[in-house]
Amino acid sequence: MAQTQSPARVRPTPSAPVRPERTPPPRRSTMDGSRRESVVSHALLIFASLVALYPFVQILLVALHEPGARVSGFSVPSSLHFDNFVTAWNKGLFSSALVSSLLVAVAVVVLTILVSVLAGYAFAFFTFPLKGPLMGILMIGLVLPYEATVIPLYYQMKEWGLLNTYWALILPQVGLSLALGTFWMRNFFAGVPTSLREAAEIDGASRFQTLRKIMLPLAVPAITTLATLLFLYAWNEFLLALVLVPNNPDAQTAPLALSFFTSDRRNSDPGVTSAAAVLVALPVLIGYVLLQRKFISGMLAGAVKE
Repeated sequence: MAQTQSPARVRPTPSAPVRPERTPPPRRSTMDGSRRESVVSHALLIFASLVALYPFVQILLVALHEPGARVSGFSVPSSLHFDNFVTAWNKGLFSSALVSSLLVAVAVVVLTILVSVLAGYAFAFFTFPLKGPLMGILMIGLVLPYEATVIPLYYQMKEWGLLNTYWALILPQVGLSLALGTFWMRNFFAGVPTSLREAAEIDGASRFQTLRKIMLPLAVPAITTLATLLFLYAWNEFLLALVLVPNNPDAQTAPLALSFFTSDRRNSDPGVTSAAAVLVALPVLIGYVLLQRKFISGMLAGAVKE
């Protein structure tokens, strides 16, 4: 008889043990490093802010002391006194000086913005003869010290009969600010996508309509930032006012009135002098606080290209 062979038994192979998945350890070093950098950055910013605010706070505290008090160093008054502000306002005639500074600064800002927007738009999108050389000549105004132009401006204003008038302060400052304004607006308009302008041209919009309806709404942050800078420059202008309007008290600006007030020996009280300085700086400080968000957004506009 034939012997039947039993089927071979297949031994099951042992399955490999399943290893549990290991989760990667948290990146403590990276997190600690970024947190350390954040703490250091905030500490440096706080320190820089304190250094910047210290002079203003010290002057404000001196102005809030009682009249005639001799203050040395950083001293906090036991009680607030506002008599120094009243004395400075009445003796220094700062009411007319502040009005003059406001009038000059607003006129400089409006005229400079108007011309800079048009010139920046033209340099950004139009093609005309000598475009490059004209832009280069205009940029000389960014590096030319305006102190070198004071004497020629004096004789020019004298020839035109504009000495001791508001125009002697407005026209030179507009001319000196056009280089910055044109360069600022040209760079902004150059960063606007050309597809927007091309779409407006396809829809039949003229160049002026494209500027007014498309470019200007986009340029509000840049214009606000430029206007803030120009207002600060025009408000704090001292040398031109000293040379061009020295003999007209009605046209003297706040910095010039403050200089005349502090140089008078009859107003040698440190509290009154500090109060006068606060009165001159307060409008600029208030304006910057109100416009700081738009100022920062305008500074950052165009920083990221998509």
